[in-house]
Amino acid sequence: MAAGRPRSFDVDQALDQALAVFWAKGYEGTSLSDLTLAMGINPPSLYAAFGNKEQLFGKVIARYEAGPAAHLAAALQEPTARAVAEAFLRGAVAVQTNPKTPRGCLMVQGALACGAAADPVRKKLALRREAGQAALRDRFERAKAEGDLPQDADPAGLARYLTAVVNGMAVLAAGGESRAALEAVADQALAALQIGRISV
Repeated sequence: MAAGRPRSFDVDQALDQALAVFWAKGYEGTSLSDLTLAMGINPPSLYAAFGNKEQLFGKVIARYEAGPAAHLAAALQEPTARAVAEAFLRGAVAVQTNPKTPRGCLMVQGALACGAAADPVRKKLALRREAGQAALRDRFERAKAEGDLPQDADPAGLARYLTAVVNGMAVLAAGGESRAALEAVADQALAALQIGRISV
């Protein structure tokens, strides 16, 4: 059996280009021609290397989580619940307002408004967002068990609150709010934690 022809493009670079397009236009707003133009390949090459559009988007999301959105995994390694919250918020601000990438968050904007055909993508993104929130909850439960959070703290509620703030910042960033404005939102969220309006 003859060996297949070697690819004439860099797969990692092509994924980065696809990531930028999906991030800027969302899943449903991105066409096959948008992707092939950005990636510098023809449709048969795209299908051979990455599968269909939905499969390519799945690979892009995994790349996004390991790259631009890696601040969540880094935040979970912080030594205290307070430091986790701050690193999560500040990391989100940095990603959502990076001048080198589209504004906002691919996980939030990627498939919020989709037709029926794209519903599986919307559901997959919702599950990934829920997984991130669950990881925060687990980290806060550990902090509570270690005495870093008070016994009346609500780890699930705290994770939900921080996730809601970060998702809201993504919408603001996509709408053109400045980095300074988003930093102010993060400051307000941390102040709410500090003065005890949120149970920590």
